[in-house]
Amino acid sequence: MKCLALLIVLSLLSLKSKAQNDSHIEQVQFKRLHLASESYESAGVFDINNDNHPDIVSGSYWYEGPDFTKRHYIGPVTQHGEYWEDFATVPIDVNNDGLMDYVTGDWFTKKIWWCENPGDNSQWKTHVIDQTGNVETLRGWDINNDGRLEIVPNNPNQPLKFYKLNTNGNSNQNGYFTKINVADNQGHGLGFGDINGDGRGDLIISSGWLEAPSSIDNGTWKLHNDFDLGTASVPVIVADVNRDGKNDLIVGQAHGYGLDWYEQTISSGHGKWKKHPIDPYNSQYHTMEWVDIDNDGNNELVTGKRYHAHNGKDPGANDPIGLYYFKWNGESFVKETIAYGSLGVGKGAGLYFSVKDLNGSGRKDIVVAGKDGLDIFFNEGYKK
Repeated sequence: MKCLALLIVLSLLSLKSKAQNDSHIEQVQFKRLHLASESYESAGVFDINNDNHPDIVSGSYWYEGPDFTKRHYIGPVTQHGEYWEDFATVPIDVNNDGLMDYVTGDWFTKKIWWCENPGDNSQWKTHVIDQTGNVETLRGWDINNDGRLEIVPNNPNQPLKFYKLNTNGNSNQNGYFTKINVADNQGHGLGFGDINGDGRGDLIISSGWLEAPSSIDNGTWKLHNDFDLGTASVPVIVADVNRDGKNDLIVGQAHGYGLDWYEQTISSGHGKWKKHPIDPYNSQYHTMEWVDIDNDGNNELVTGKRYHAHNGKDPGANDPIGLYYFKWNGESFVKETIAYGSLGVGKGAGLYFSVKDLNGSGRKDIVVAGKDGLDIFFNEGYKK
């Protein structure tokens, strides 16, 4: 009997060990390429020279695809201590000349501007769009569902607004853009997506969500103070996490510990939100993307630490640096590590990173800048 009991215990331990190992057998593998040691915190991916190969833009340079070894100068970027005047890289053909430009902005000048692609290797011209107030970062979203990106800056303690590109291609006082005011104030954090299922995208700020009117450009956006997200990430992801037909929120704490999802529940016709932890043990989840990283038809959460977001003054600032993807298993998120460790071993997510297929493999690669350098993580798929 003792022998039989021992065999049963050993069998159970073996099964448990196998289950634990199997849970991570099919982890997506990545091949890392370090491009530069500059400490810009934003990286965009788009075809600059119209050769049908994606290129990379970060700070003062663009890196020519498909091998990214050839670097071209864009223009000077001013430095402020550990920061640079480059807090986003949103690709958009502003002047409709067939060449992709990009929009950026920064905290210090309190402006957003667009950088004009010259079509050759000369220096890019910059054009101020507006004096917005301190720019935490900005995003490009199709707010009015016209197939074109609008520019939405996150300006803590300033009015919330977005900038619509003029379809007639004519310049005006905002440099081809028209400003649309949304709300009198916003905090740290910004998201976009359909919260109430009416087919229109709503805007999420740290203190609640703004319901889109039927007339996006001229109507009044209604604020619902349903939650307080703290120093929330940019973006706040709007997605149906648990696939119950209602969109939920995924929120990182940009300047503290915490990564959570907020489940939308319905009570008496009003939205209610239940908070679920994803990763409470890491800090400075400042930015993230919701993309299909493993080609299974379902999106995963890609995010990581913004290394030295406040120059070492945030909680957990000197903890190891990590870049991860989180996969929903039907009940919770499973964390998979892409790069983790000390400076030079791990990798942070910066302020704005890009997830695009760089080499035509059919798999999405990750291009990420930060105070810890610029790297590509080539997606090699599942490798057992």
